[in-house]
Amino acid sequence: MPLVGKQTWRFPSTPRILSAASVVGNKEGQGPLGNDFDIVHKDPYVGTDSWEKAERKLTEEACEEAMRKAGLKSQDIDLVIAGDLLNQLITSSFAARTLAMPFLGIFGACSTSMQGLALAALLVDSGFAHKVIAATSSHNSTAERQFRFPTEYGGQKPPTAHCTVTGSGAALIGKNGSALKITHATIGKVIDLGVKNPWEMGAAMAPAAVDTITAHFRDTGRTLDDYDLILTGDLGRVGHSIAKQLLEQQGHQAGDKFHDCGVLIYYPDQEEVFSGGSGCACCAVVTYGHILKRMERGELKRVLVTATGALLSPTSTQQGESIPCIAHTVAIEMEDDMR
Repeated sequence: MPLVGKQTWRFPSTPRILSAASVVGNKEGQGPLGNDFDIVHKDPYVGTDSWEKAERKLTEEACEEAMRKAGLKSQDIDLVIAGDLLNQLITSSFAARTLAMPFLGIFGACSTSMQGLALAALLVDSGFAHKVIAATSSHNSTAERQFRFPTEYGGQKPPTAHCTVTGSGAALIGKNGSALKITHATIGKVIDLGVKNPWEMGAAMAPAAVDTITAHFRDTGRTLDDYDLILTGDLGRVGHSIAKQLLEQQGHQAGDKFHDCGVLIYYPDQEEVFSGGSGCACCAVVTYGHILKRMERGELKRVLVTATGALLSPTSTQQGESIPCIAHTVAIEMEDDMR
């Protein structure tokens, strides 16, 4: 059955990641994964006159690069599924205007990358689309303007804060032509343990990540031992430590195979990265730029990627609301006879 347990989709036709692209900013390019990204921009404006336009251009470039790698053009794509952090999804919808493809806009905060990948796989597996692009983006300065204080304000941040990743990641999904297959997706529930401090994103999101990962294990009968890598989206060093403890409390000894994109993307001593990376682009560029390359080199065979999102808004924070969080996970595997 395509529905496994309560929350997990199994894809009988095993949709494939035909290509993927990652476009990042200068700070991300200077990090430990810099060589794995397709395009690195030194100019935070990406040749435009505003940060919002720059983020839009990042999305356009990621989608275009994914199509170029697959040898496809816009008319070959049935649908673009994209989302971002800005009000009314202006990055994704304005980029879709340029790309001129059928478009579905989604919002899952920083869980958007795997939410989009799961939906793209579902549409391809069901036959409602043949080729779908799943994309997402974030920009440090657009996020600062919307969610915290303008960069010019110079507000001080605590060590538990995150650095929003500047970048965009896109994956092109189809049925044939790649060894990278999507086998399962587990859709998360909204989890809220009462954290109200917007500087404690990692702590707020960690329980949602663990809830979805354990739901995946429960639904599929798989365990940590079935994966070469379990990856969370952007918990950072604080949230990653909490998630690891929560997994161990439930009997899952994570060990060295449990990692976090927000920890991997920056060096610990890089300037103003605080607890690590976050933003919609964090999980997307690490997965599509670094993890898939490791899989293609044969270093990893089966990976579980869990993107985490904090579903707050500036208004909810100012009104003293707690931070509801969600996580979605996708299992990506390398076909044995095509490695």
